[in-house]
Amino acid sequence: MTSITKRWLRGSLLTTFLVVTAAVSIYIYTSYTSYYGEVQQAILSRISSMEGQLKITTGQNAIQTSQKRSQLLQRMVEQFDEKDKFEFMLLDGAGRPITASSGALIHYESTPQDFLEALESNSGTAKSVYTSATGERVMAVTVLVPYAAEEITALRMVTSLTLVDQTLIQRTFLALVVGLAVLLVSVWSGVFFIRSIVKPLGQVEQTATEIARGNLEVRLPQVHNSDEIGRLCNTINQMAEELSKTDRLQNEFISSVSHELRTPLTSIRGWVETIAQIRDPEDENYRKGLSIIGRETDRLYEMVEELLSFSRLQSGVKLECCPLDLVAELTDAALFMEARIHKEGLHLVYEEPDLPLPIWADPSRLRQVFINVLDNAIKYSRPGGAITLDLLQDGESVYVLIKDQGRGIAPDDLENVKLKFFKGKGAVRGSGIGLAVVDEIMTALDGSVDITSEQGYGTTVTLRLPLYHPAIKSC
Repeated sequence: MTSITKRWLRGSLLTTFLVVTAAVSIYIYTSYTSYYGEVQQAILSRISSMEGQLKITTGQNAIQTSQKRSQLLQRMVEQFDEKDKFEFMLLDGAGRPITASSGALIHYESTPQDFLEALESNSGTAKSVYTSATGERVMAVTVLVPYAAEEITALRMVTSLTLVDQTLIQRTFLALVVGLAVLLVSVWSGVFFIRSIVKPLGQVEQTATEIARGNLEVRLPQVHNSDEIGRLCNTINQMAEELSKTDRLQNEFISSVSHELRTPLTSIRGWVETIAQIRDPEDENYRKGLSIIGRETDRLYEMVEELLSFSRLQSGVKLECCPLDLVAELTDAALFMEARIHKEGLHLVYEEPDLPLPIWADPSRLRQVFINVLDNAIKYSRPGGAITLDLLQDGESVYVLIKDQGRGIAPDDLENVKLKFFKGKGAVRGSGIGLAVVDEIMTALDGSVDITSEQGYGTTVTLRLPLYHPAIKSC
């Protein structure tokens, strides 16, 4: 039994059971007191009616003796017209019947309890419910006579409770059936609800366990409900998709980096072996080999630096921000890359603005952003093409546009180019994390990166940064 089921049994179902039990008990008790109270009231009303008749008759002849009153009471008992429903009798001082409406002489083994209670009661009235000698449930009400009447101490009326008890039993049975039906419906709906939660959660648990074990292909069944369980299942599936995609990109990244590292290492190793056999430093192959070794070593250094930088960014971008002039920072980056741009047969188009553009940023990280974007522009440009740098400004932000005239990016790859480890179909050498690093840094600087491209015509990378206001610092 799951903990959710146990909590439901201890909480919701137990509460429902207690509420239903209390409601049924209150209903039965209320019905009992109401019906028995009505019977008692019916008896008292009849006794009160007879007392009223006696007072009227007594008032007409005030000199009547107690003997006359006694005779009058006996006559009223003998002439009682509801003998089929009530037994009306007169009791003496010991609680023994003197006269009964049925005409039969009644003997009690002991003094009636209601008579004894009436003697002790301030109101002179008492009620008792008991089982008669014939096994029938009855109610008796005794009222003391408030005036002198020969030998007569009290009026007592007894009626059967058989019909009342039958009605109460029927109502009790109906209440129990209704209560049981409510409990059964609660159990059925609760079990249905619990199953609708426990079963999907069990599948979620199994799927999450499989994902934790490395099985990224497992998926939950498609859920069309829009409730929390449905959204959770869809989120788990989306998470598995993203993990699978990241795992695939990581594998491709490892394969790509291994290849990128192997190529310069193979070249360096080959030329080291060649140079080792050449004794003359003036030999053309000697100088060529040293040049290649130096170039490939620089290439390895750049790749390792890029990997280390990315690794540090994964632990959180740490910035040391200060007020900067964006124009000066971009100009320095352009001058640093200009020689390489010309070496690759390209030319740089950049007109430095006259006015400074203040920003709040980390100079080393910002330079890293410009170098990475310009490096991509160089790698993907055709010989003879141009790389253009533009600076634009609106009221709150400044934009750096870096355009190339290269091959462009395929539409399918464009939405993924900022993902770590991603390398598109037309990718050239590199680790595939340059734009991911750029995106991380720009986000940390409260900026953004937007990339647009058209195959065959080139790519434009737009870097947005907020303008610096001395009262507001964003890092």
